[in-house]
Amino acid sequence: MTASPMIRFRQVSKRYGSLTVLDALDLDIAPGEKVALIGPSGSGKSTLLRALMLLDDIDGGVIEVDGAPLTHMPGREGLVRADERYKRRGRSGIGMVFQNFNLFPHMTALQNVAEAPASVLGLPAAQAKTRAAELLETVGLGDKLAHYPSQLSGGQQQRVAIARALAMRPRIMLFDEVTSALDPELCGEVLNVIRRLGDEHSLTMLMVTHQMGFAKEFADRICFFSEGKILEQGSPEQLFGAPQHERTRTFLRAVMEAS
Repeated sequence: MTASPMIRFRQVSKRYGSLTVLDALDLDIAPGEKVALIGPSGSGKSTLLRALMLLDDIDGGVIEVDGAPLTHMPGREGLVRADERYKRRGRSGIGMVFQNFNLFPHMTALQNVAEAPASVLGLPAAQAKTRAAELLETVGLGDKLAHYPSQLSGGQQQRVAIARALAMRPRIMLFDEVTSALDPELCGEVLNVIRRLGDEHSLTMLMVTHQMGFAKEFADRICFFSEGKILEQGSPEQLFGAPQHERTRTFLRAVMEAS
């Protein structure tokens, strides 16, 4: 890892009642690194993304982005819980794409992508629309600007969602099972867009996925989650070729047999 990680989780814990979803987790992610998070359902992968996006409050530890605390802010006697204004500022450099698209049904593809730059960043409407059109062209939807979500396939809707996240000019992109709601034949078009983003942009990218083939191709590092901890991590060659833990081997066998 580099001396200055883009993202740092330090002893981060998250609980829902008596259930510990993140268990004193430590993780550093370098600028521009692409990390795939794999593991069984309920092991903490999506919770980690939601905590980084500040959608879920953590119960212990600190998350840092680019050397600055994200979940906490300086107080009179050290770090204190971040207030909403501080969180908004910290979250501005992070984009997230969800598995269920979350598009506004009453807005066209162009309007969905232009909305946040105009309302949050304060871009003039014309400039926001120009940026939105360019991004939709980037994800292969330059001919769908006036289409509503109901007129688009699931794969096309997910590509609009990716363009919408990119419209905020993030340094970090999070992908949470972005193909799980799609028919198998539509997965490829979304994964191709993510693959191209990784090749063409210096984004730091975290992806929760059950697509092992894509994770192997896409990621610089694979983290295997089990019971709120990273049980094992390494390069795709290491983790898929010679996993060290029996739990990892069992999981990979089950996923490969199901695919």
